[in-house]
Amino acid sequence: MGALRLTILGCGSSGGVPRVGYGWGACDPREARNRRRRCSLLVERQGDAGAPTTLLVDTAPDLREQLLDAAVQRLDAILFTHAHADHTHGIDDVRALVIHMRRRIPVFADARTRSLLEARFGYCFETPPGSEYPPILDMHDLADGETTVVEGPGGAVTALPFGMEHGNEAALGFRFGPAAYAPDVSLMPEASQARLHGLDLLIIDALRETPHPTHYSVSDALALIETVRPRRAILTNLHTDLDYATLAAKLPPNVVPAYDGLSVTLDP
Repeated sequence: MGALRLTILGCGSSGGVPRVGYGWGACDPREARNRRRRCSLLVERQGDAGAPTTLLVDTAPDLREQLLDAAVQRLDAILFTHAHADHTHGIDDVRALVIHMRRRIPVFADARTRSLLEARFGYCFETPPGSEYPPILDMHDLADGETTVVEGPGGAVTALPFGMEHGNEAALGFRFGPAAYAPDVSLMPEASQARLHGLDLLIIDALRETPHPTHYSVSDALALIETVRPRRAILTNLHTDLDYATLAAKLPPNVVPAYDGLSVTLDP
């Protein structure tokens, strides 16, 4: 089984950084790592030869540029954490890959997210009456604690969903073998925390320094890291409050802020 590579396509909060009508906030515009698109993650399993197995977690509104920057040529599956706009409204940007691959892309979501995606983007799943455009996605169900295996040319990638609270909403995080991704969380249930032990890498929500009703703060994220003790951690979903260099200087040695394009390769 080949190495697993995770690439942070976007690490910004719902409005990105800089924020329309607000600007950079506390972030230094001269620091390239402060320019943040909305949250998406690329997961790749590289086999002995040829193309990797490639998964996308969430379809951020900035997805076209994210896929171009990462030189993505194909996708074996898309997994959704939840249905908020900053995680879903780039969904049509995978159409170009469907045309290139000449096949639909499997999509995995829980029941609520599935319902909302099909209501908002129904044309992606079924051809509407009077339209000549074919659907581009095939929907599959996900459930908390039920493993999903995605097959591809680089070998199988196993995704274990774990439930989280995101304010009044439910959201999913995903464990991919030695790594886990939890971009939108305000409370991590004990059952989900139990699935986060023994990690090489945890990528975790840390919106800002001060408390927030729907997201982890930096101190919340660090408390979870102290509890589950991954070998290293990356803070994501960063608001305009959090300047890259200022935040990096405050963090423990095994924790770093995310930036768009940050890639980590893990042994299988």
